[in-house]
Amino acid sequence: MSRPAPVRIGRGGLTAPPIGYGAASLGNLYQALSDDAWPEIVPAAWAGGVRYFDVAPHYGLGLAERRLGESLRTLPRAEYVLSTKVGRLLVPQDASGRTDIENLFDVPAAHRRVRDYSRDGVMRSIEDSLDRLGLDRIDLVLVHDPDHHEREALDGAFPALSELRYQGVITSFGAGMNQSAMLSRFITETDSDVMMVAGRWTLLDRSAADDLLPLALEREVSVIAAAIFNSGILATDTPSAGDTFDYGPAGRAVVERASAIAAVARRHGSSLPELAVQFPLTHPAVAAVVMGGASAEQLARNSALMSRPVAPALWGELRDRGLIGASPINMRRAGVRGGQPVR
Repeated sequence: MSRPAPVRIGRGGLTAPPIGYGAASLGNLYQALSDDAWPEIVPAAWAGGVRYFDVAPHYGLGLAERRLGESLRTLPRAEYVLSTKVGRLLVPQDASGRTDIENLFDVPAAHRRVRDYSRDGVMRSIEDSLDRLGLDRIDLVLVHDPDHHEREALDGAFPALSELRYQGVITSFGAGMNQSAMLSRFITETDSDVMMVAGRWTLLDRSAADDLLPLALEREVSVIAAAIFNSGILATDTPSAGDTFDYGPAGRAVVERASAIAAVARRHGSSLPELAVQFPLTHPAVAAVVMGGASAEQLARNSALMSRPVAPALWGELRDRGLIGASPINMRRAGVRGGQPVR
């Protein structure tokens, strides 16, 4: 299997191939993973060429961090990049037989999440994450979903992370959100060098091209694209009304657009999921895509979606037909051999 070469992530020297694993499933997202299943996931990702792993305290009330840390412990630390997030502290509570399924994680509700974007909250969160991970350092720290806490994040979280980067405790920092407008403001108002945008730079939602991506390119901020399947509809080659888009039912217009893209892909010998994974990387500001996965089989399938470069002619037809925008295209990543890496 052909595997992509490492690219730069941030300005601190981090590098990894442009495909990452988002470890929410290790926190029992939607359903509990068996003790036989979850230990196979990270090794499958590693075998598929993944060297960037992203997690958060939010995922399974710390379970994902504990499982990810245990899985990574036997792997060479210098060969992978690890990110986690700050903004939600986990405070112990009596579960009283309850689970956290209302927040989508099938784990005992033995903690509650407390939003805290202050300097002290960031320091405590990183200390707690290091303890759960059982690792010696975190490479990249992202401020997690500060949608209603912008001022607190600007006054507390970002200066704290800048301080930690200056001290060499972390290498890079930024934010991870489901919107691009606030991420763009964070680029202009902080010294962040990585931004993770979920669901806003995909085949079906390219809104990040209006603000985040050109600004990130100008300021040399690396963008990581997450939720690239828009919660489901782009993960199948036959979109239907039963699929989800942004965690809700896919409307008729969305299904028709996804189906039209899939039809063009088939004519060129590609699939809709392959396009969904490779499209975000056509913009030179985007360093990596992050995909989840709840089984070793899923991880193997996801990694394989990068193995066959999409033909430039396919991207061209999609642009000519108005199915994707005329955004900057990184031709090396879009399938052209040779030349110099944009990054």
